[in-house]
Amino acid sequence: MTGNQGIPVQGAQVVGRIALLLRLAGRNPAGTPLAEIVRDSGLTRPTVHRLLSSLAAEGILDHDPATHTWHYGPEIFVMGAVAAQRYPIEELARPSLQRLAEETGESAFLSIRRGAETVCLLREEGSFPIRSFVLHEGVRFPLGVASAGIAILAFLPGAEVEQLLVQDEAFVARWGGQHSADAIRANLARTRVTGYSVNPGLIFEGSWGMGAAIFDRANRPAWALSLTGIEPRFRPERQRVLGQLLLEEANRITRLLQKPGLPGHQA
Repeated sequence: MTGNQGIPVQGAQVVGRIALLLRLAGRNPAGTPLAEIVRDSGLTRPTVHRLLSSLAAEGILDHDPATHTWHYGPEIFVMGAVAAQRYPIEELARPSLQRLAEETGESAFLSIRRGAETVCLLREEGSFPIRSFVLHEGVRFPLGVASAGIAILAFLPGAEVEQLLVQDEAFVARWGGQHSADAIRANLARTRVTGYSVNPGLIFEGSWGMGAAIFDRANRPAWALSLTGIEPRFRPERQRVLGQLLLEEANRITRLLQKPGLPGHQA
């Protein structure tokens, strides 16, 4: 450790790299290839392979030799089970997801804010046979891109929103002009009026989504419920019905989270 202020500590750099690799390895339930992790991490292939192998030796990751993909290991499951006792959001949200899926026929999701992203935590499949497969557990989107992130971003303080809307070349190349800062601002303004967000096929054509924010005890948007499906299921007249259902369930969870004495109310 160095005594000079402002100089990164080597150990902290390693921790940051490991955290990044864990996020990349876990974003696809079917597993993530090494080449994809190397590409998106910006690290060298030998460095990535060495760190992944070390995590696998500790049971934190698994490597599937048949598909050559990396997956979360059993230790991640143990950690998650322990953390779930302190952060009961999944237990509180699951009944709402089930009601939304049953009443609408669409797939319902719970996402959490993590920094400048949302991460999908839970999914409940609807009965409608044609589905959108954009969202599933572990998927991350920048705030303002998917319906959950739009719903959360809309109710953050203005100065924080503007900081999060600073976009680099990589963001523009990945998400396109439909997710420019001005386009996102316009969507945020609409969301503040209705209370719920609408993603009109901006990630994949024909795949629509809607979302509503869940607030923590500090009254900050920390999670979001969302519904996804195909465009004909999200016509303007039905959006109002779906939006009201989302708001009712999001408000229900917010009230439960804000009850005195409930553990794990922070994002």
